[in-house]
Amino acid sequence: MIAAATPEETEAFGARLATAMPAPPSTLLQVQLHGELGAGKTTLARGFLRGLGHTGVARSPTYTLLETYALGAVTVVHADLYRLQDPDEFEALGLRELDLPGHVWLIEWPQRAGNHLPAADLNLSLAAHPAFHSIEIEASSAAGTSWLARIHT
Repeated sequence: MIAAATPEETEAFGARLATAMPAPPSTLLQVQLHGELGAGKTTLARGFLRGLGHTGVARSPTYTLLETYALGAVTVVHADLYRLQDPDEFEALGLRELDLPGHVWLIEWPQRAGNHLPAADLNLSLAAHPAFHSIEIEASSAAGTSWLARIHT
């Protein structure tokens, strides 16, 4: 478990996650971000983008549902599925068209997509506690296992 006492520490962990990523990804990599509202999912995603060199505004995709960032050899797709009312709405987002080598998906509220998402490489569970936020990481693929090992070194 990673403990983050401040939003800056959550963002710093997101940057660490990005710099530990196998580079350049030869297949789609997917990170699913689980947690209630206020758990730090978007803050972590913002840090991930900064870790890959993004210097502009990193908007929460709560209303747009999807933001794409071309960052050199990597394209990050940040999706927030919170507003999906039905899992079948997932297909209308066009994410399957972005299932490409060199792409990394950061998916907030993945459970809202039902079984429409491919398996994640990493599952991050974030939770808010009175004095800190916790981040639990689980690898779900060979790429995720390699990525997780790089995070812990």
